[in-house]
Amino acid sequence: MTIAGMVEKLTASEPPVRFEAYDGSGFGPTDSPVTIRLVNERGLRYLVTAPGDLGMARAYVVGDLVLDGVHPGDPYEAIKRMGRWRGRRPSAGELTQILRELGLRRLVPPEPPEQEALPRWRRIAEGLRHSRLRDAEAIQHHYDVSNAFYEMVLGPSMAYTCALFPTPDATLEEAQAAKFDLVCRKLDLKPGMRLLDVGCGWGGMVRHAVKHYGVTAVGITLSAEQAKWGQLAVQHDQLDGAEIIHGDYRDAPGEGYDAISSIGLLEHVGVHNYPSYFEFLRGKLRDGGRLLNHCITRPHNNARVTTGAFIDRYVFPDGELTGSGRIITAAQNAGLEVRHEENLREHYALTLKHWCANLVAHWDECVSEVGEPTARVWGLYMAGSRYGFESNEVELHQVLAVKPAPNGDASFPLRPTWLS
Repeated sequence: MTIAGMVEKLTASEPPVRFEAYDGSGFGPTDSPVTIRLVNERGLRYLVTAPGDLGMARAYVVGDLVLDGVHPGDPYEAIKRMGRWRGRRPSAGELTQILRELGLRRLVPPEPPEQEALPRWRRIAEGLRHSRLRDAEAIQHHYDVSNAFYEMVLGPSMAYTCALFPTPDATLEEAQAAKFDLVCRKLDLKPGMRLLDVGCGWGGMVRHAVKHYGVTAVGITLSAEQAKWGQLAVQHDQLDGAEIIHGDYRDAPGEGYDAISSIGLLEHVGVHNYPSYFEFLRGKLRDGGRLLNHCITRPHNNARVTTGAFIDRYVFPDGELTGSGRIITAAQNAGLEVRHEENLREHYALTLKHWCANLVAHWDECVSEVGEPTARVWGLYMAGSRYGFESNEVELHQVLAVKPAPNGDASFPLRPTWLS
């Protein structure tokens, strides 16, 4: 049996792309604009020993699986076509035949690529998975790759979260500024107020709020490289009211803040820790103070919270996603009054499209900075995420909450200006 014949037996529908193997075999439409090429036996062993997205990702990252017809910095068209391709379980006879053809040697898994993260004690109790040490290790894997790499992919805003596109043809910089401005308006920031930004990244929200709304702001990030970059940016912009510090959000200084922004942090906290997360942030607010939580979500509130094998091992180790309903419930149970929520998933799809375009435009420089396997990981992750947001596999919700005063006063207008 040919290699392509084995793969074809595992598919349940007509392939939307061409598949070709190193033994010269192939199947699928010969006129397909995208061809999947399995270039060697190691790639086959990756596919066989880790079926599904993990095996394909391993083979793709090291170059054993190639996508002809798309750029590695933006394999979106290939992912979109492959998203309609469904597999099937082979019959007992087919499975026996495939295993016989493969032989025992091919069933020995190769070493995973060095880009794959394998945090210690992967299958530990929920409450221990997000210890401070383990969270720091997970954040370092993703965010401390290279500030120069992120500058090329994210652009001048250095914002690694969903932007807000006022028009479909708005630039990425315009859209990121619009996102920060929406958060500021939802938080009703005014000169002299105090803002805490947890999970502040490279400090984009802090710098925008201080520069355009006259607040004093503290941002805290668990990434040392992000903190260094943000501190230099604050100095460069001469923003006396802005401070970026390196640390766990649970060590954020001060209390009695007028507002708290959390943009892209909750995905790393762990669903098990939602109660303590919201209780902690509530304790940092003054009565009437507002919290804006902005994070990736699922379109349901089921128990499944894992991000999938590829994203968990290559992108966001220990990341967890759930629906907006569980987030709102946790916020309410912590004593916060939820006043507004909205889903911006189409905006995240556009954001990822721009990031992929930046990666393609700076491909050679990015490869020189972090190596081709890592650059491939980011292209695959961002293009796949774009498809996920477009197809509603994932969403992006902003939830606005208030810490009400003991008498119930939430200091909230009848019609907020940002709803006009």
